[in-house]
Amino acid sequence: MSAKKFSGANSFQLPVSVTSRDASLELSNGAVSVHKNGIEFCSPKPFNEWNEMTVTLQSPNDGGRVSCHGVIVGCAGNRHTGYHISMVFTGLNSETKKLLGTMARSEFGVG
Repeated sequence: MSAKKFSGANSFQLPVSVTSRDASLELSNGAVSVHKNGIEFCSPKPFNEWNEMTVTLQSPNDGGRVSCHGVIVGCAGNRHTGYHISMVFTGLNSETKKLLGTMARSEFGVG
């Protein structure tokens, strides 16, 4: 995944839910960047690499909801400035891949 500044202007209409066995977050619309195979987000707390998580995204285009399972592949930052989390999705079906591709190519994704 490429690094890119998060843009909150045209992101998601509703918060993005991120859930693991140990934690659950509702992320603000400016804290998430969608890619065709994963997401990056800012978090006030760290996540261990290789932890499995579930993410629920809602498209601003048609309001469609998609839940994706994935693995944390990067966590950088500190408790003072927050953490930059990178997550790669696993086991996506073709319909979900298509929706994520559309989200990633829209004004709120990064490709």
